[in-house]
Amino acid sequence: MIELIINPTAGNGYAAQIGKEIEQLLTQRMIPYTSHLTEHPGHATELAREAAARGASTVISIGGDGTLTETAAGLRGTSAALGVIPAGTGNDFVKTIGTPRDWRAALEFILSHPARPVDTGVANDRFFLNVCGTGFDVMVLDYAESAKKHARGIWPYLYGVLRAIAAFKPIPMHIEIGSETVLDGNYMICSIGNGRYIGGGIPITPLADVIDGQFELLVVDAVPRWRIPFYLPSLMMGTLYKRKPAHRYLASRCVLSSPHMRMNLDGEIFPMPDTRFECQSGSLLLHW
Repeated sequence: MIELIINPTAGNGYAAQIGKEIEQLLTQRMIPYTSHLTEHPGHATELAREAAARGASTVISIGGDGTLTETAAGLRGTSAALGVIPAGTGNDFVKTIGTPRDWRAALEFILSHPARPVDTGVANDRFFLNVCGTGFDVMVLDYAESAKKHARGIWPYLYGVLRAIAAFKPIPMHIEIGSETVLDGNYMICSIGNGRYIGGGIPITPLADVIDGQFELLVVDAVPRWRIPFYLPSLMMGTLYKRKPAHRYLASRCVLSSPHMRMNLDGEIFPMPDTRFECQSGSLLLHW
């Protein structure tokens, strides 16, 4: 049995539209399914957990990255597999796993690709699937949120980048990576990637692998505000980790601490002054 979890507000109503078309197609092909609409934040997690308890073989998330993360959180550690049909504004995680953007192709992808285990992450007690971070990207998300109602994809993020450049201040941080590396200083970016992309397609941790049991970390030392634009081409092309003052690490655990720190977890921002990250290897079944 397939169960659909549809966020009717995702993509400014796009998810609701294609959800109906998917229901029609499954009916035409006589594939049994049950459909659910999310009604509030966290509802997709509840629905996914209930679907797994009922014995659903596959639960398909139809929405954006937020809906996907919530659905994955409800399926983690169960025998139900996650399918993804991207219908939000950013749709970043599917760029890592190769799911097509077109909903018809995405549905065929799910139906034809067997489920395989992938890694997930935990930040303190919060689940995440894709990328977390603090510093410049949190400010970018603050500004990008207001632009999402007017555009999809990477454009709201680019607007946020321009606004954040003018307002950014370095973040003092204590960073522990694995059991050997300890960093203390002022930083511009610290990103922890299970997936690779943020902001509608920016490869912030481009070498992250969802099956290696580790996060890819990108730590960028603080630079004067006027120099930030010179690093943007490298950020957009996924080569920032090759340039000073950026540093790349691999680890299954890390700790970030900073007074008043705000953390971006898969696009949602939380106040988390002390955050412990742990990779949970192979904890989620996914069609990819």
